Amino acid sequence: MADVVYLDYNATAPLRPEALDVILAAFHRVGNASSLHQAGRDAAMRVDKARRQLADLLNCHPGEIIFTSGATEANNLALRAAYARGGTLVTTAVEHPAILETARAITAGACDALVVLPVDKDGILDFGALDAVLDRGGVTVVSIMLANNETGVLTDLAPIVKATHDAGALVHTDATQYVGRLPLDLAELEVDLLSLSAHKFGGPQGVGALFVRRDTSLPYMPLLIGGGQERGWRAGTLNVAGIAGLGAAADAARRQLNEEAVRVAELRDAFEAELIARVPDCVINGGRVARLPGVTSVTFPGVPADAVLAAMPGVAASDGSACASGAPSPSHVLLAMGRSRDDADATLRFSLGYATSRRDIERSVDAVARAVGRVRAVLAVST
Repeated sequence: MADVVYLDYNATAPLRPEALDVILAAFHRVGNASSLHQAGRDAAMRVDKARRQLADLLNCHPGEIIFTSGATEANNLALRAAYARGGTLVTTAVEHPAILETARAITAGACDALVVLPVDKDGILDFGALDAVLDRGGVTVVSIMLANNETGVLTDLAPIVKATHDAGALVHTDATQYVGRLPLDLAELEVDLLSLSAHKFGGPQGVGALFVRRDTSLPYMPLLIGGGQERGWRAGTLNVAGIAGLGAAADAARRQLNEEAVRVAELRDAFEAELIARVPDCVINGGRVARLPGVTSVTFPGVPADAVLAAMPGVAASDGSACASGAPSPSHVLLAMGRSRDDADATLRFSLGYATSRRDIERSVDAVARAVGRVRAVLAVST
């Protein structure tokens, strides 16, 4: 992999050195964080430190953080708890499957209990549709992501939070792609619940967290029942090494956040400008609206994305969401944005991050342009 340009941070970011150091240190120590002896207390101290580090990144209280195995579990916990009262669950057509499939599962059998809101061609929520649903009444929870995992398109959540709270409902956000990449202040953005995964901002895979605001009254619905760890939200021995790695990555991201966001956005913009110069008919999805600094979704009309990926083994990118790789259907996000199935099948996602360099951009643009050209030449010959 040393010669491969890695542009798939939205799938998983490289492990930050700071995270690796604390993970290895934790592996060299024994101790269950629930044990009362010294080894257990040492493990608990590592967990407590990580909780404080993540709270500092989010500007929330450490007691509002529940550690999980990742954002998928956090999303499940959040929606199941918020929807426990019944009513209507509202989300959008471009959410991650961990939201959409969970929402469908927990509302199954209840008439009109799930409302999936549309987006426009840029991937922006139809606020009029949301207002109409809230005006009808009976909404229990609104779940809308902060940043889309395929296009990077951002959601302005503040007015959504206000409107939803005014209607007496809770707000959950899947912030998996946002946390650690742009500033997030939970003292200002008054969502009730928020999900995240460590491996999106340079922590280890297999660990994440759910933020639950302290004044939110919820009948928590644990998926794992047992010893009652994490205040009863999630039973099971804590993953001390993984949690410590999450905390170290959160701390590193917080310290470098503003500088990284500016630098990565400049690299993304340079990548897009140079790619458009080399492949003039390519289309940037969501390029007209605010996006995450390092994400670009590019459609190469008439060119199958999987063929382009195969033709550029020196670049690690994605033909959509890694979470849905191998699925026979095209991107539900792009279809919701009004793209055709053919265009969705001709779309690649490139996602940059903290370790991406200018040299990476130069190499990847050249590789992508050459790959698109080769695939088009082959398709022209075959037809």
